[in-house]
Amino acid sequence: MTGGTLVAAGMMGMNLAVYGFNIVSARMLVPHEFGALTALLGIILVGNVASLGLQAVTARRLAVDPDQREQIISATAGVTIMVAIGVGAIVAASTVVLTPVLKLDSYWPVILCGAALVPLTIMGAEAGVAQGTSRWGALTAIFLGNGIGRIVGGSIALIVSPTTTSAMVGVAAGSWVPVLAGARLLMGHSDGGHPISRRPLIREAVLSTHALLAYFVLSNLDSLIARNRFDGHESGLYASGLILAKAALFFPQFVSVVLFPDLARATTHHARLRAVTLVAGFGALAVAATALLPRVALILVGGDQYKEVTDRLWLFALAGSLLAIVHLLVFDALARHAHGVVVMLWGAVVAVVAAAYGLGVGFTGLVVTVTLVAAALAAIVWLTPGERTDAPH
Repeated sequence: MTGGTLVAAGMMGMNLAVYGFNIVSARMLVPHEFGALTALLGIILVGNVASLGLQAVTARRLAVDPDQREQIISATAGVTIMVAIGVGAIVAASTVVLTPVLKLDSYWPVILCGAALVPLTIMGAEAGVAQGTSRWGALTAIFLGNGIGRIVGGSIALIVSPTTTSAMVGVAAGSWVPVLAGARLLMGHSDGGHPISRRPLIREAVLSTHALLAYFVLSNLDSLIARNRFDGHESGLYASGLILAKAALFFPQFVSVVLFPDLARATTHHARLRAVTLVAGFGALAVAATALLPRVALILVGGDQYKEVTDRLWLFALAGSLLAIVHLLVFDALARHAHGVVVMLWGAVVAVVAAAYGLGVGFTGLVVTVTLVAAALAAIVWLTPGERTDAPH
C-alpha cells in the first residue's frame, strides 16, 4: 500500500469507528439522552481545534523545513503539554455555562469533555510529527487508535450504564489510546544543536487554532442550536440526521491529511484544485446515495424510532458534504499560512446564528440554513484564496 492509501484506510477506519459509536449510542439511548450526547461530542469537536492547530503547524513546518526536524519536534513537545492542560481546564470550567444551556442534569458531562481533550490535544502534536515527516504507518496507528478508543471505551460505558454521563466517561478514557499509539514520536528529542524559539510556533499555533475554532464552531453550531431551541424529542431527531452529516463531512478528510504537505509546498493551484475535486466527488456520491436509498440511510442513523427524519436525510448529507469542502479549503489556507480565511468563517457563524434565532427557523429550516451558508462560504473562500505568507522559523 502507498502512504496515501494507508492513511486513507486508517482515517476511514477511524471515522467508521466513530460513526459506529454514534449508531450504538442512538440505539442504546433514548432520543433525549442522545441529543445531549451529540451536543457534548460537538463540544469535543470544537475543543479539539487546539489539537488540529498543533498538528497543522507541526506538519507544515516539518514539510517546508526538514533540516530543522529535531528542533521543531523538540519545540512542539515543549508546547504541547502546556496547551493540552490549558484546553482541558478551560472546557471543564465552562460547565457552569454550558450545563444550563444544553439542559443537562449534571455538571459532570462537560467536565468529562475537558478531560477527554487533554489526550486528544497531545494526539494532535503526535499526528503533526507523523504527517510532516511522512511517517504514514505511525499516523495510521494514531487515527485507528482514536477510533478504537472511542467505540470500545464508549460502548463499554454504555453497556455498564446507558446514560450520557457514562458515555462521556468511556469517551474520556478511550481518548488515551491514540496517545499511546504515537507516544514515540514526541519522545527522545533534545534541544541540542541550534534550538528554535517556541514563540513563532506558539503564534502560528494560535492563528491556526483560531481559524479551526471558527470552522468547528460553524460545523457543530446546529447541533447546539437544535439542543437549545427544540424540545428533547425533536433535538434527538436532528441529532440522528447529524450522524449522516458527520459521515459525509468526515469521510473525505483523508484527502486534506495526505495532500497537506503538497499544499504547503505548492506554488500553483493545481494541488488545491485536485483536492477540492476529490472531496466534491465524494460528497456528490453521498448525497445521491442518500436521496436514492433513504430507508437504508435511516437504518444507518438509528432506525425506525427516528423515521420522522427520513425524507430530510439527503439535506443532512448535502450539508455535511459542503462543510467537507470548506474543511479542505481551510486546511489549504493553513498550509499556505494564509490566515485571512478566519474572517469569512466567523461571518458564516454569524449568518447561521442570525437565521436560527432572528428568523426563527424550524427543523428543516436549520439544516437548509447550514447548507446554504456552507455553499456560499465555500464559493467565497475558493474565489479569494489569499497569498502565501510564510513566517520565518
